[in-house]
Amino acid sequence: MTEEDALTPREGLREHEVRTALLELLAEVGTVTATEAAARLGHSSGLCSFHLRQLARHGYVEEAPHHGGRVRPWRLTRRAPAAGASADGELGDDGFGTLARGLEDESWQHWLAQRETAPAEWRHDEAFSAVAYLTPEEMARVADAIRRALAPYQDREQRPLARPEGARPVALISRLFPLLPQ
Repeated sequence: MTEEDALTPREGLREHEVRTALLELLAEVGTVTATEAAARLGHSSGLCSFHLRQLARHGYVEEAPHHGGRVRPWRLTRRAPAAGASADGELGDDGFGTLARGLEDESWQHWLAQRETAPAEWRHDEAFSAVAYLTPEEMARVADAIRRALAPYQDREQRPLARPEGARPVALISRLFPLLPQ
């Protein structure tokens, strides 16, 4: 992830708003179904269900006891971070940052495996990587430029009516970090 020096855990999770919102909602209400989460957060129940299953796969949420039927309530597990932070309040190797990176990588692999099932107009991606020689200040400016470029699209997550027809969720992942000598 690309973060500035004075980073708070919540700022580091902007790319993962659905998962962060689900974790926060579960911390607030205790248990929730995908349908209830969708109603509270303004997302589709399918999107919430997907992210709840991914959080469960990585041990952050679990199915809550229920009395059968089609409802599937979820709750936080004991190891789940509160609002994206580890027990000490920082993002770390055991916190939400590691979970988020794992989900990013898993989503990418899923895309590669299933790309041919997407509608024709969506069967491409814009993945790229580069190495640039930067100072710490320049790296921060590049990260800020990326954030500014994405800012006009950020409210569509919370405001479905702001989405143009045909818009779909697209993963936007940027990691700027210095390459250390081997």
